[in-house]
Amino acid sequence: MAIDLKAFTPARVGLARSGNSLATAELLRFQLDHARARDAVYFELDPAAIALPHVSGERPAHDRATYLRRPDLGRTLAGESRPLLARGDYDAAIVIADGLSAPAVHHHAVPLLDALLPKLAGWRLAPLTVALQARVALGDEIGEALGARMAVVLIGERPGLTSPDSLGIYLTWDPRRGRNDAQRNCISNVRTEGIGYELAAHKLHSLMEASRTRQLSGVALKEDAKLLSG
Repeated sequence: MAIDLKAFTPARVGLARSGNSLATAELLRFQLDHARARDAVYFELDPAAIALPHVSGERPAHDRATYLRRPDLGRTLAGESRPLLARGDYDAAIVIADGLSAPAVHHHAVPLLDALLPKLAGWRLAPLTVALQARVALGDEIGEALGARMAVVLIGERPGLTSPDSLGIYLTWDPRRGRNDAQRNCISNVRTEGIGYELAAHKLHSLMEASRTRQLSGVALKEDAKLLSG
């Protein structure tokens, strides 16, 4: 019995062909997906689209082209932003960052937070920060400036040809400048066709609780959230 692999994956498998070439419809679909991925990289985040109270950080890279050429600028706070980040006694700081896909943030950040925040009752959360032209490591500096014991960064991931709007989540215990990727935990592919909001919020909450209890994150902290009921 023949199995239609397309029923199990959005990947480009079983492509129709015409002679030695791809069928026209397949080629046009590829070109459209490629254009969507490129558009996602160059699209700029509108902080007004984040329908939650937040503080907007200034961008060290003042245009998208510079940001893409200079990843280092996306890891550093602009000087104008520092006075906006009042230090306090916080369990966690949540940062929304455009990364390489602002559409991912527009589509998924607020629904994810709507699912997550009720689970964090009793947590002392720093004011929500929205960072423009940002990379993951910027969350370390923001968390350090706010005096938070943990930083959670929601960021647009590098677009793929079938996933131009995938949101990533990065968690770092004791955030400060100089942290590396081995010291973070990541939940990837949060989107309608990937990990849903409730499941992502459930996994993130489980990681946050474990991180706070064990006072660590990264390769030493494994995600072992129990299955969602129902």
